[in-house]
Amino acid sequence: MHEQQIKTQTAQETIKLAEELATNLRPGDVLTLEGDLGAGKTTFAKGIAKGLGVERTVSSPTFTIVKEYEGEIPFYHMDVYRLENSDEDIGFSEYFNGDGIAVVEWAQFIEDYLPEDRLNINITYVDEHTRNLTFSATSKHFEWVVNELKG
Repeated sequence: MHEQQIKTQTAQETIKLAEELATNLRPGDVLTLEGDLGAGKTTFAKGIAKGLGVERTVSSPTFTIVKEYEGEIPFYHMDVYRLENSDEDIGFSEYFNGDGIAVVEWAQFIEDYLPEDRLNINITYVDEHTRNLTFSATSKHFEWVVNELKG
């Protein structure tokens, strides 16, 4: 597994990094976002959406579990926190094998449904503004995506 760490100093830098990452994604790509509450998972997801040409405001899908957005490529934003200790399958394979990009917050709660081929992103809170992002690629495609980041 290929890993790379990038530090951002502001929420805008986090969004810009995610936007840059999005330009190298392709339909069917799955990204997982891990990190404590307030670490910046939704901020990162907003950057992905922006990079995919999504015009609508992206907000946390905590209560709906999945929000779908239309961009140049469809964007599926999932927050599966509420599925902890549940084995509910809400049609994950359709999202993960579809024609869009899926970003999953709190992905550890649906580990059994996740594809092996994915990009795992862990966001850690350093201080009020600084975040450390660790990108773990599980395939050559995602190694390339991560290597393209200037960070």
